[in-house]
Order: sequence, then C-alpha cells, then structure tokens
Amino acid sequence: MTIEIKVPVLPESVADATIATWHVKAGDAVKRDQNLVDIETDKVVLEVVAPADGTIGEILNEEGATVLGEQVIAKLEKGGAAAPAEAKSESKAKDDAKSDAAPAASGKTSDVKVPVLPESVADATIATWHVAVGEAVSRDQNLVDIETDKVVLEVVAPADGSLAEIIAEEGATVTAEEVIAKFVEGAASGASAPAAPSESDDSDDSSDALSPSVRRLLAEKGVDAAKVKGTGKNGRITKEDVEKYLKGGDSSAKASPAAAEAPVADLPTGNRTEKRVPMTRLRKTIANRLLEAKNSTAMLTTFNEVNMKPIMDLRKQYQESFEKRHGIRLGFMSFYVKAVTEALKRFPEVNASIDGDDIVYHNYFDVSIAVSTPRGLVTPVLKDTDTLGMAGVEKGIKELALKGRDGKLSLAELQGGNFTITNGGVFGSLMSTPIINPPQSAILGMHKIQDRPMAVNGKVEILPMMYLALSYDHRIIDGKESVGFLVTVKEMLEDPTRLLLDV
Repeated sequence: MTIEIKVPVLPESVADATIATWHVKAGDAVKRDQNLVDIETDKVVLEVVAPADGTIGEILNEEGATVLGEQVIAKLEKGGAAAPAEAKSESKAKDDAKSDAAPAASGKTSDVKVPVLPESVADATIATWHVAVGEAVSRDQNLVDIETDKVVLEVVAPADGSLAEIIAEEGATVTAEEVIAKFVEGAASGASAPAAPSESDDSDDSSDALSPSVRRLLAEKGVDAAKVKGTGKNGRITKEDVEKYLKGGDSSAKASPAAAEAPVADLPTGNRTEKRVPMTRLRKTIANRLLEAKNSTAMLTTFNEVNMKPIMDLRKQYQESFEKRHGIRLGFMSFYVKAVTEALKRFPEVNASIDGDDIVYHNYFDVSIAVSTPRGLVTPVLKDTDTLGMAGVEKGIKELALKGRDGKLSLAELQGGNFTITNGGVFGSLMSTPIINPPQSAILGMHKIQDRPMAVNGKVEILPMMYLALSYDHRIIDGKESVGFLVTVKEMLEDPTRLLLDV
C-alpha cells in the first residue's frame, strides 16, 4: 500500500516553505515515527515523520524546493523491507494509511500529456504549473502552460479531480505526447490529513540538529554553535537566536579572524542580492533571431519626421461617430498600417524578400505588428491589409494584441508577414533603429508624438511631431527606394485624404 508523505499544515502567516534536509533516500527502510525530512519556514523548522513502517518509494521534491502546506513530497510503500512492527501498531498504521490515502485513491487515474506540437517544432518547455499536487480542479481548467519557440499551449483537466503526481517540473524540456503528470478523477488528494510533526524527545544540540540556513549563518559569522542558546523546539537553534547572539554577544566571537581583518569602511552597505533566471524558450528565440538579423543582413536605417496634427484633428472630429458605428476606437495604428500598405504597393522591393540567390516579390500585403507581451516580443501578422478598412485594421490589431497578452496566439497567426511595424512610442521612445525581422527586408519604427517648434511658411509653429525610422536590407533595397518609401508614408500621414483618393 502506498502512503503519501505531505507537508504539514503551515502556520497562518506562512505562505510556503523549503525542503531543508532529507534524512532518507528512495529505497531506504524506515520505521514508524522516524524523522524523514526537515521543512524550513521563515521562523521554524518542521519535521515530517513516517506514518508507518515501510520503504521510501519516491521523493518528489528535492532539497531546496519550495513547497506548500499539505503538498505531497514523497511516497511511502507500507511494509516491505521495513522491520515488522507489533500487530496492534501495524493495525493502527493501516487504519491511518487508509484514512490518508482514501481520497487520492478514489476515481479513475489518467495521464496528462503534452499536446501534439506544430510540424516545425521539435520540443517544448514546461512554463508554468497552475495547480499543485492534490489541488482540486474542475473539468477544462488550465493545468499547465507549455511554451514552444513561438506559442504557448494550454493543457486542461480532462475531468473534475486532482493531480496525483507531477512528472515534468517547470523548466523541463518535453516532446509531443509525453506524459507530464498523473490525474485522478473525483475527490482531490489534498483533502486528506497531513502528517503531524514529530514530538521527538531528542534534545541533541549538535550541528546535525541545525537547519541548513542556521549552519550557513553560523559559518559566515564564525560563531560556535555551543555558545548560542537555542529557543526552538527541543532547544534547537534558530536564525533569530544567532542574530540575537550577534547583537548582544562578545564582538570577538561574532566574526572569524579573516572577516575581522577587513576594514569596516570597505564593506558594502545595504542588501546586495542577485537573481539568476534562465531564459525562456521565447526569449532565446528572440535573441537568436535578432543576432541572425544583425549578422546576415546589410542593415541600414534612414529617418524622417511627420506632422501628426492632421491625423489628430481627424480623430478628434470623427472619434465618437466612428466608435458608435464600428464598436471600436479609432487609433493611430490603423493610419500607420494603411499608409504602409500604400507605400508597399509603390515600392515592391520593400515588400520582397531574399531566398538564396533569388528575390521573391510578394503580390499580397501581410503586415507584422510588433506586440510586447509578458513573455517577450512577438510579431503576429495582420493579413491582406489592402482589403481591410480602418475599422477592420483596428479590430484585427486589438484581437492580436489581446491574444498576445494572454498567450493565445496560434502558430498560423505568427507565420509569414512581409513587413513589420513597431511602435516604440507607446513606451515613450523618441527615436530608435529597429532591427529587421528575417526573412523580411524592412521594418518601420514609429515613435513618441512630441510638440516641437517647426518652421511653417516662414513662421515658427508648435506642432505634434513624430520621428519615423526605416531599417532595411541594403542587399535588396537601395537608398532611392528606402527614402521614397519613407517619404510616401510621411505624405500619407500628413494628408490622410490621400489614403481615400489613392493619390
């Protein structure tokens, strides 16, 4: 019979805990009430003991892992290699085990698998588990986010129930249809009673009884554990005890000789910490593609500026009626997209791409829109922009932005695109040199609209101006085409009537 070893109920003000020390390993025979693991919270160290004689079958959370109250951290196979106990004790342990395991055992057990990955994707990464082992979930509730190079896939619960086991932790690399967890239909395993902490009479004050954090603190400060009075359970020394000793004890005992040699004035003040986080697959892909663009293209950037007053006046005049008719606000991006589409028609080289020794001219207009998401920059594609009206462009951009924010973009929505628009102005950028999105040949950067003094008909006027930046691949686009393209975009934006009259 398998018995789950769980984290005890944590104190009310404690959100989580850390696995400090495992005193056993998988396959070890243990006896009832033997201490299996020390679990450390901010203030106390909890001991989890064996509920019965048996053998450790599996350890689910290694030392250093962060765990929650009543989380399953190991499994105990009752009986087996352990020495037999008295019949009465064995009977009681059996009853206890039944009581603990009953909720988890109810219902059908099934595998949670990685979905079938897109054809061009070899593997994926476990991004975020949204539920813990034993936590009750409802049918179709999202269990885990799985991240590929471009999209985030959600795996949902097949029925009401709970996770019995998580096989692939966050950060693990997985392949299509790989089993990543076990699911139990019915009652949640987390409803069972947690193992109670041991009431051992052992009052050993040796370093073996110290938690890892206390041992580290004693070593760093050069303090002898024998000189510190413990106030924890059974006289155990806590971090607070060490800190209290350092504040009130003999200064000569506080620091090691090596530490004492360093002048106090040379020591840094304040809390100096670092945090090391591995790159997500999306961030690594972004990094590789940007580096590829810099190394494999002859990239050059040309600039211009545009007077945004005509568009701002037009939006002010028609904003209310536009929103009533179409159900969406009239933004700047629809003007940018329509102006770019017209310029692409006039300069087909900017809408083309290089494939080996060939130039591929595209007779359609798919514009990538750079979108900043919590996971990084993505460029979903707005297709056939020449067939869309202003309202269609606004609705399409809003839909892509919301999907990007929620991680719902499909691979089809991220593939293709002949030209990219990136709007750094929403973050306050005044000017930049955007990097081409391969295999595209150009990218247009829009920036912050800022009032500036401009000379108009021999007089100085304050106008809302915006810098435009076109980065292009000089292997396929010459200066004449790049400047002509940018001037066309400028003319379209400064006189929006041109978009309607096609002039």
